[in-house]
Amino acid sequence: MQATGNFPALVPPRYKELHMLRNLIVERCANRLSRRAAVTQLAGASAALAITASGLDRSVAAGAASSSDITAQEGTNMTSTTAADATPLTVVLVHGAFADAAGWSGVIERLQGAGLVAIAPPNPLRGVMHDSAYIASFLSQIPGKVLLVGHSYGGVVITNAASKASNVVGLVYVAAFAPDEGEGLLQLASDSRDSILVTALNPYQYPTGSGDETAVEFLIKPEKFHETFAADLPEEQTVVMATTQRPIAELAFSEVTGTPAWKTLPSWAVVATGDKAAGSDIVRSMAERAGATATEVAGSHAIMVSQPKVVADVILDAAAAVG
Repeated sequence: MQATGNFPALVPPRYKELHMLRNLIVERCANRLSRRAAVTQLAGASAALAITASGLDRSVAAGAASSSDITAQEGTNMTSTTAADATPLTVVLVHGAFADAAGWSGVIERLQGAGLVAIAPPNPLRGVMHDSAYIASFLSQIPGKVLLVGHSYGGVVITNAASKASNVVGLVYVAAFAPDEGEGLLQLASDSRDSILVTALNPYQYPTGSGDETAVEFLIKPEKFHETFAADLPEEQTVVMATTQRPIAELAFSEVTGTPAWKTLPSWAVVATGDKAAGSDIVRSMAERAGATATEVAGSHAIMVSQPKVVADVILDAAAAVG
């Protein structure tokens, strides 16, 4: 592979630009600033490089801005903000059952367009305790504040995960369950008058990894997917969604919630008035109980796919309030 300067030919241009930025900072620091200030600014540029390498391109501008917080006047002391204060707010979007992180694509595009850092990790869908521990671990590895967003069963997960992660500053429920302590998903779905989910499910077996032991997981019947999950989307689109849906383990329905994070964190909610999966009535009542700032919108359970702008606007409002 041939190289240009210090960079291989296949290295993206943004890496070269950031390397040039780092060299420029070093040069300026050598001419104008103290040795300590030079080291500090170099660290800021290196952090920007690391963030870009991890795929969080939109954090670069914020990282560069944090390094520029140094007061660079000759003959005066120079101080910088703490790393926590300088790190931008991260929006973490957790998908629910019968879906994956791609369902957030339209929302993520709008959040990134507004300058926010947005990440959508995979939700294992193996059970409340397992999934909330996984997401909590993911959150603990994010520097700075986190605004945690959940869709559908993802609401159960964020309710539990946020209680285990000290950097979460707010919750957004999108057509999502916001259970109280001791409540389970099956009970909540069964209590809804609007939900038809329970009658639309097919059970399957999956290996637990312990000998020949198996456990139960569920998928929505393909012929029921459009009506149950995404009635406001074109049927040809929901055929693909039904074909690629991810199953959810029975444990996710039977395990109950621990201490809910919405009791101590500010919350927002998007209530889809045509939600036949979680059930508009139960989503609305849980949002009211959580004291969430609620936005009602006509649409299906897959509201983040059919109306990503509405969902993104609520997240942006929440981010402005907590960020």
